Amino acid sequence: MPRLTKRVIEAAEIQAAEHFIWDDSLPGFGVRVLPSGRKGYIVQYRAGRRSRRMSLGPSTVLTCEQARTRAITIIAAARGGDDPAGRRDADRRTATVKELADRFDKEHVSLRIKESTAKGYRRLLQLTILPALGRHRVTEVTRADIAKLHHDLRHIPYEANRCLEVISKMFSLAEMWGLRPDGSNPRKHIQKYVEEKRERFLSPAELKRVGEVLREMESEGIELPSAIAATRLLILTGCRLNEIMTLQWEHVDLPGKALRLPDSKTGAKVVHLGQPAIDVLEKIARVEKNHWVIVGTLPGARLTDLQPFWQRVRARAGLNDVRIHDLRHTFASTAVAAGQGLPMIGKLLGHTQVQTTARYAHLAADPIKIAADEVSNQIAASLKKAAVPSPSESACSDP
Repeated sequence: MPRLTKRVIEAAEIQAAEHFIWDDSLPGFGVRVLPSGRKGYIVQYRAGRRSRRMSLGPSTVLTCEQARTRAITIIAAARGGDDPAGRRDADRRTATVKELADRFDKEHVSLRIKESTAKGYRRLLQLTILPALGRHRVTEVTRADIAKLHHDLRHIPYEANRCLEVISKMFSLAEMWGLRPDGSNPRKHIQKYVEEKRERFLSPAELKRVGEVLREMESEGIELPSAIAATRLLILTGCRLNEIMTLQWEHVDLPGKALRLPDSKTGAKVVHLGQPAIDVLEKIARVEKNHWVIVGTLPGARLTDLQPFWQRVRARAGLNDVRIHDLRHTFASTAVAAGQGLPMIGKLLGHTQVQTTARYAHLAADPIKIAADEVSNQIAASLKKAAVPSPSESACSDP
């Protein structure tokens, strides 16, 4: 057996069947010659009673000395009791985070999560989590990996924290499925960022601007009428976005002035409608063979995404900081200003928890503060008038 060199490998004959040329100075190191003419370095060693063989790489990529160095490392590891080929095979059988995410979607998200939440999970996975971790082996993901991903999103704390939630659930299931040891969830001990609670309400003047923009768009005839109607319904009902976008005509009870939703974020609920909302619904043209109220552009389909339309509305109205969900907050704040109590507002919004409505408690005090201010101002004005003597009183007091 010769010592393998570049010249020896280039001179190796091509035969009808694959054959090997072994190095005489390093037992177990050799080159495999295929009938196609391809040549690749290999290393062979014993792991226990088994003979193991590993490919090191093609001769067109590795130099002979590079392959020899790799072979020496593998043979030394084998002599120390390791089995590099066995570890390689185990790694190949270990799922990647991308494969875990696919199973997570199929066996958990699609079966147990509401459609709107599932859409958010998938968006976070596709746009943020998988680009960073998708190629990692599930068993190799560390707390440091998750901490880095979370830190990289620190400028958007809400998004960063939602990613943590998805990762936590996904790796908890990985443990249950036997893909990671119990208690090894890499999300553990990573603290969420503080999220600033946002309470943006449209003032009457801002609502007026939105109304003007919607009427302008309606007269221009460029935007989808269903998108305009959906926005008006969101403003006039305080409904969640998904409740309006998935509304079907069978859920609309015009005589009873109500929307009877079989499913929402808080379960089945009835949304009571004021006359302006009824007027909007009565003006919506029903499309044959389409059971959706907010129809899309495809036959039988609904409009699935209102965000692009809303971005155009708020830009024209000069309200670039207003989100669609702020329309729901506006409905609540208007109810407070009209003197409605928190229990009634909770019923109007479909809240099942008192603490959810409690966020509007500080607004409930505003009318009282205004009244107190008016009363005290009137009393103060009267006191000031009483303190200043009239001209006749001044004259009588002169000596």
